[in-house]
Amino acid sequence: MRYRAVIGLLALVLAVAGPGLSAHAQPAALVATDPVIVEPMRQTQPVIGRLVARESATIAARVAGAVSNVEVEVGDHVAAGDMLVIMDLERFEAEVALVEAEVGEIEARAAAARAGEMIARQDLERQEGLRESAAFSQGRYDDAVQEVLRMESLAAEAEARLRRTLVAFDLARLDLEYGTIRAPFSGVVSERYTETGEYLTVGAPVVTVVNDTNLEIEVAVPFDRLGGLEPGIEVDVRLAERGDDDADLLPAIVRAVVPVEDPLTRTRRVRMTPSFDEHDEALAANQSVTAMIPTGAARDVLTVHKDAVVNGPAGSMVFVVVEGTAQPRPIAIGVSVGERFEVVNGLAEGDEVVVRGNERLAPGQAVRTGDGPPGGAPPPSSR
Repeated sequence: MRYRAVIGLLALVLAVAGPGLSAHAQPAALVATDPVIVEPMRQTQPVIGRLVARESATIAARVAGAVSNVEVEVGDHVAAGDMLVIMDLERFEAEVALVEAEVGEIEARAAAARAGEMIARQDLERQEGLRESAAFSQGRYDDAVQEVLRMESLAAEAEARLRRTLVAFDLARLDLEYGTIRAPFSGVVSERYTETGEYLTVGAPVVTVVNDTNLEIEVAVPFDRLGGLEPGIEVDVRLAERGDDDADLLPAIVRAVVPVEDPLTRTRRVRMTPSFDEHDEALAANQSVTAMIPTGAARDVLTVHKDAVVNGPAGSMVFVVVEGTAQPRPIAIGVSVGERFEVVNGLAEGDEVVVRGNERLAPGQAVRTGDGPPGGAPPPSSR
């Protein structure tokens, strides 16, 4: 019925306008066409989420001491290894010098103990060489054995003290190194907790650094909407400051569905990795994001390009190119699929429909196809 109503309306317009507008009397119109295709479609539901930093840390003091200088301000960009805070290093340097001197002293003692052990062993060897001679003395031999044991003990003790002092030396050097607090990764200083002259205890916060180039999207998805989500699928997201047009949708890839459910909201956290250029979008941690979460598995649907659909009093219709002529065909459309509409009925896969130049076509008018993809500039009229 809808098809007959559309055809009747067009025929009435042609009859009133006169034979000068007959479709067969008009030259072939230059148009652009696009095929009707079958493609997968996911129904989606908008869910509010936020951007979270994969690297964010409050940097703390690892040694106690007074702050000599704070090298950064809030908002400064820092690279991994950059100095953030310098503590008073004089005490740490003195500790290193003291332990270094102790290392030298104990190394000398250890060397003397090893030399004494060597002399004691040489004396024991001489006593053993006299065992078959009249000059051999059992008492001297026993004394030589005891002297070797004593010197071995002194050498072992000296070696142990040396190892312990070397460890203390390493610790002193670490304290000196930790007196200069550095950025563990690149990012932006978002908070500053100390000033020059303050005394820091071990574990006291110094600054907070947020990596603004390594962000993820986190959304809390209701448990009954998780069926269409799995790692690796692409999800469209929209930044909060952007518009509501489909052109503002940006792609993100699901990285993980966290298997922990919030008992109050009955939601689970889903982490997604942006697959667009983060620098171009000027993203920030905790920025609001709307994610178009699929409500179920994808299904194949018949779709037609949006530019092919002409809306009128009788409903939606398209012009299908049949044997070089434009034939009007009423259709029923469903949901939007990006730049296309779902076709409920009226078309078949492979039908060529006019997407440019269809505004002034007459039923049965001859057409010729122009170059250029759908969505480009309209082709020049042949009239």
